[in-house]
Amino acid sequence: MNVDEQKAILTLALMAAFADGGNDESERDALKGIAASLAGEGATSLPAAYQDVLMKRVTRADVARALTSPETRQLAFEMAVCVCDADGVQSPAERAFLDGLRADLGLDAGQAQAFVERAESLAAAASAPAAVASGAVAAASPSIPRAPLSAPGAPSEAEIDQRILSAAIRNGALELLPESLATMAVIPLQMKLVHEIGRAYGYDLERGQLKDLLATLGVGLTSQYVEQVGRKLLGGILGAVGGGLLRGLGKQAVSSGMGFASTYALGHVAKRYYAGGRTLSPEMLKETFQTMLGEAKNLQSRYAGDMQEQARSLDTRQLVDLVRRG
Repeated sequence: MNVDEQKAILTLALMAAFADGGNDESERDALKGIAASLAGEGATSLPAAYQDVLMKRVTRADVARALTSPETRQLAFEMAVCVCDADGVQSPAERAFLDGLRADLGLDAGQAQAFVERAESLAAAASAPAAVASGAVAAASPSIPRAPLSAPGAPSEAEIDQRILSAAIRNGALELLPESLATMAVIPLQMKLVHEIGRAYGYDLERGQLKDLLATLGVGLTSQYVEQVGRKLLGGILGAVGGGLLRGLGKQAVSSGMGFASTYALGHVAKRYYAGGRTLSPEMLKETFQTMLGEAKNLQSRYAGDMQEQARSLDTRQLVDLVRRG
């Protein structure tokens, strides 16, 4: 895959991120920052591509024409689908964008729809716990205390620490896999981890509250997915499912860093936040997240072997079940 093809795929991913017009200023700023950071990884023209997309100076059809092989066209479509599903099931505007993209890329309608259905199933599985929580929470109350840490049978602080580490290793393993959907699974698994930690401290949270917390930390769902797959793509480890493109376990340094580090940091920030009764200010939350992110990056090499081992045993056909289990 050449540089022009990489740029085209990432440009289409950015277009997908803006497809429903729902991204707020913080999400746009996050995507802009990601474009700049990925330029340092080798996609030197990506910041300009971001501006082209934002100002609508390029069309979807023009970008699609830069992809000439079946594998790169399939990969571009998969990435766009996952970007649209990163923050939940697709909106009508996102579905219209993807229908047009499939036509622009000349993909088989049946195969494209099969991938869309897999991604939608994964997004729906991610939303399942939130739906249960929402139904259990009274309209007048943002949370219901449930199994606080001091209650009999509640997990200990050490058990929560181990749960965070295990989740970080698993998500790092998912990042080592070349399939697009493997990376998409990281975000809902992170949200489930935060939900689980909140419940351990007596807070039963709705999906919207989880998204707000992540946004406060600067972890946008859409932008996080774009960054993760962008690094995998530029590192040469992202491949189209069913195609022959870039198969095999990825390079540890390039791929699993984001999955491991962001999950570890999110888990420990959630632990401090809910243990303290949700009293940390937005500024303190951001500062704590950045501190824990640095700590996690220093720990990554220690658990590299564990991530590689898990990656070899993960069955990507069971991603929906994996997300449901959390």
